[in-house]
Amino acid sequence: MSKPLLQVLIASTRPSRVGAKVADWFIPIAEAHGAFAIERVDLKDVNLPFLDEPKHPRLGEYEHEHTKRWSATVSRADAFVFVTPEYDFGPPASLINALQFLVKEWAYKPVGLLSYGGVSAGLRSANALRIMCTANNMMPLPGAVSIPLVGQLVNKETGLFEPGDVQVKASNGMLAELARWERALRTLRTA
Repeated sequence: MSKPLLQVLIASTRPSRVGAKVADWFIPIAEAHGAFAIERVDLKDVNLPFLDEPKHPRLGEYEHEHTKRWSATVSRADAFVFVTPEYDFGPPASLINALQFLVKEWAYKPVGLLSYGGVSAGLRSANALRIMCTANNMMPLPGAVSIPLVGQLVNKETGLFEPGDVQVKASNGMLAELARWERALRTLRTA
């Protein structure tokens, strides 16, 4: 049997975002962990407009090609890690919009939250996402990877995100939990 697919979803689409650097740091950790095949999904590249489908997403009757592509992308995943900042005490509009485009495609899949920000480390964004994810029958993990003062962890010379061992350990713990939840939820996805 092939490995389940973990999508590492970059939530921010801002030109000055740090999320892509954080995801590029996390992906090799996930690959080395070995429980999942990894796919990088960048909402900036997905480039969804604001929700424009005439029918409710629970019906799955999509009219627009961008929605059909997004549906196919999310459908092939078995688990997610959302790499998300905190904007105004919540997740970025790009991620909320991406979640609201679909319903069934998210269901019965675990999601790990890798939040970042200033002193708050994106924790309020992560907490808001837990509520939104459960509305789509996803299982947001209680544990997360939280990165405070993210700007100070980007190397000014190389441009690489370089956090400490605490974040690496938290990432491995989150990946282990994602693997457990993915196995447990698999039966619900195939029922």
